Amino acid sequence: MTTHAASSPQMNLRQPLLGAAAIVGILAAVKLLVHLITATNYGPFGDELYFMAAGEHLAWGYVDFPPLTAVQGWLARALFGESVFGIHILPALLGAGLVLLTGLIVHELGGKRFAQALAGLAVLVAGIYLYVNSYLSMNSVEPLIWMGCAWVLIRMIKTGNTRLWLAFGGLAGLGLLNKHTMLLFGAALIAGLLLTPARKLLWSKWLLLGGALAFLIFLPNLVWMIRHNFPFFELLANIRADQRNVALSPLEFIAQNAFFLNPLTLPLWLAGLGWFFAGARGKAYRVLAWAYLITLVLLLVTDGRVYYLAPVYPALFAGGAVAIEGWTGRRGWGWLKPVYLAALIASGLILAPFWLPLLPPQTYIRYAKAVPLGQPALENDATGALPQLFADRFGWPEQVQAVSQAYQALPPDVRVKTAIWGNSYQQAGAVDFFGPALGLPKAIGGHLNYWYWGPRGYTGESVLTLGEKLGDLSPLFAQCERVGAVSHPYAMPRQRFPIYWCQGMKQSLQELWPQVKKWD
Repeated sequence: MTTHAASSPQMNLRQPLLGAAAIVGILAAVKLLVHLITATNYGPFGDELYFMAAGEHLAWGYVDFPPLTAVQGWLARALFGESVFGIHILPALLGAGLVLLTGLIVHELGGKRFAQALAGLAVLVAGIYLYVNSYLSMNSVEPLIWMGCAWVLIRMIKTGNTRLWLAFGGLAGLGLLNKHTMLLFGAALIAGLLLTPARKLLWSKWLLLGGALAFLIFLPNLVWMIRHNFPFFELLANIRADQRNVALSPLEFIAQNAFFLNPLTLPLWLAGLGWFFAGARGKAYRVLAWAYLITLVLLLVTDGRVYYLAPVYPALFAGGAVAIEGWTGRRGWGWLKPVYLAALIASGLILAPFWLPLLPPQTYIRYAKAVPLGQPALENDATGALPQLFADRFGWPEQVQAVSQAYQALPPDVRVKTAIWGNSYQQAGAVDFFGPALGLPKAIGGHLNYWYWGPRGYTGESVLTLGEKLGDLSPLFAQCERVGAVSHPYAMPRQRFPIYWCQGMKQSLQELWPQVKKWD
């Protein structure tokens, strides 16, 4: 009895203070807290204002995105009103969910406490996830859906339960309603299965039923696109013709992915790629490695944006974490665990200000000069004091305040028939979001979905224009005069422009409308 009593405390001391689930939960909580704390440090991202406007025009499709993003905008407004903080709650929750799901994938792959902590930490410190979970868009939803499909596939491989194709199909259908790149990842997973012994999962009626479910979920958006002549293809053609996106070689594409993810995660996801291809336990899930490579090739062939590959990396983090846990379990390698974890934490702290609105603008500018890193340019657009991903969060309330001053200065009988014209969806979206509190009507414009939403009954006899050049307005109106200006020291240069009050449109706005379409 004495011997047992003495040995019990010794045995308890060897038990870890926190289990794997608790550690992953803490990392998810930290992820959520970081985003909530910084949710209002800068203003809303310009695209968010457009997505919020789409939430007031719910439909099964839009020029440049499927319907789920508009539903996010509608839900944010329904729950939290016109709140910038409220807009950012859902993407923050999705980010925390990605940490939890990554830990769950590691568990399914056989990873223990260290592996789950390592993969969860990698998601937490990856710059691209810090960024996409800081604003409302399809990009915060996509990683969770892709990794949900990966988790379902892992479960099928482990259990042979092909009924799970129904769950896969449901997620894939939802993914297509969120962003059409789900089609690339879904095709890559199926191709990956064909290249591995797990191809036996394909010979099942449940795959057909899962595919049918995905198609039925996606069908309303497909019908919308057919009825509108696939506007997204016209948009893509215009973007390519304008050379808006920065062109990257395949090597530059991969290098930027490594930077977006945090350079110190490179050994982790490369280890994951190797483990899936050659690891004794990892080979059973080789489909995930093939899916990564096939998606990469498809994006290179189709000129996809560099961050389009980001949703697949948590699976590689998971495989790499299991591999590293195995290697460091050998005698003499245990010291690598705390060293690598500490290095990831340090790098995450150093790089976080480049992805999150952590620092006041002037402090960020000084920090960016001191640390020779920064956000790579995604578009061929002139920038100012801040990089585009931050600059597009500034100047929107000030823009709408300037518009309000010009609008309120008009005679009351003129004001009621005056349209506010935004040259870009961001300008129009800012008026729609901040304008009602200042007594402004909803904006009109020809950019992307604003063209579909039409002239809202305005005739064109009186128009306040944002972002238009006087030389482009003079042929359309009897007279135009400058009545204000928009400027902000931290906004993008394109968001500094005069406000013109134009009168006497030479043809009715309804007649002109087919010509104002601007899809680029």
